[in-house]
Amino acid sequence: MAGCNGVSDADWLSASFNHGWTYSQRIAAVDAGRGLVELLAVHYTHSSRDVWQQRLQAGQIRLNGELVRLDQLLASGDQVCWQRPPWLEAAVPASWEVIFDDGDLLVVNKPSGLPVIPGGGFLDHTLTGLLQRRCQLDGESRLPRPVHRLGRFTSGLLICARQRETRAKLSAMFRRATAGDQGCKKIYRALAHRNLNVHCDEVATIRVPIVQTAHPMVGKVWVAADSSRQHDSKQSESRVLTALSTVRLLERRQDADLLEVAIQTGRPHQIRIHLAAIGSPLIGDPLYGFDGQISSAATPGDGGYCLHAHRLLDVPYRNRLHGFTACSPRCLQMKTER
Repeated sequence: MAGCNGVSDADWLSASFNHGWTYSQRIAAVDAGRGLVELLAVHYTHSSRDVWQQRLQAGQIRLNGELVRLDQLLASGDQVCWQRPPWLEAAVPASWEVIFDDGDLLVVNKPSGLPVIPGGGFLDHTLTGLLQRRCQLDGESRLPRPVHRLGRFTSGLLICARQRETRAKLSAMFRRATAGDQGCKKIYRALAHRNLNVHCDEVATIRVPIVQTAHPMVGKVWVAADSSRQHDSKQSESRVLTALSTVRLLERRQDADLLEVAIQTGRPHQIRIHLAAIGSPLIGDPLYGFDGQISSAATPGDGGYCLHAHRLLDVPYRNRLHGFTACSPRCLQMKTER
């Protein structure tokens, strides 16, 4: 295993084709009467209507188990399946540091670039997939499954568990923490653009709510609700999520600030959105920029920034509270730690 998130060339899983996947959807009453292509374009906004028409004509769509090539109206209860052909998955890091493992609970230091679960163009090249392969090779019957998630390009602490009961208890704890109720403490490190209004060891509290807004590439993205540049009629109709972060300046550098960010809630892309909202977006963040601007040419899954889940405190396990720390990548280490 590579320590401190250092992943050598030999520790990568090369780009390769998967075996494809079948996406299935049962038609709800509200969608009855819609055309097949229309429904696919509305529910799967990553592809245009024309692209779905091409897939239909190419024989990739089944309706109630039968291959169809012509558009038609749908009825409530119909089963629509898209048989996606194999696609090329990008190379990903394939090793990680084990922080804790007692045969049930597994805590790892996930490297940046490795997705946790399928999504965003990844099916097999994920932490979950790699764990499954290792279990098969080692003859283990109990697969460690992630209890929570980290973004693909966020490194650091990720908790998995082998026993279903353990996963259920910890998952409930993380859900409470996500909503802002009492739960474990999640502390990150981030490299952000300099903010001259923040001083070393000073703690700033960010309470900016988060809401969804329209995005041309992925349909919708989460943004700061009080960002005037992003307000539109569609955003105002979205559910507003409260969000709370505290930020502490650890080290001022010539071209960046090294920050410690504790999140009291676990909203989508919360740290990236909150830091951008106070004028300190993550260095290299392709989506969230200054003054709440979002790029129409980037998606939430794009990388380029440095964000690390550094510490998890007060994690309840086997009748006691545990704390874990994951060594940061070098770019997120203080000078005194090197």
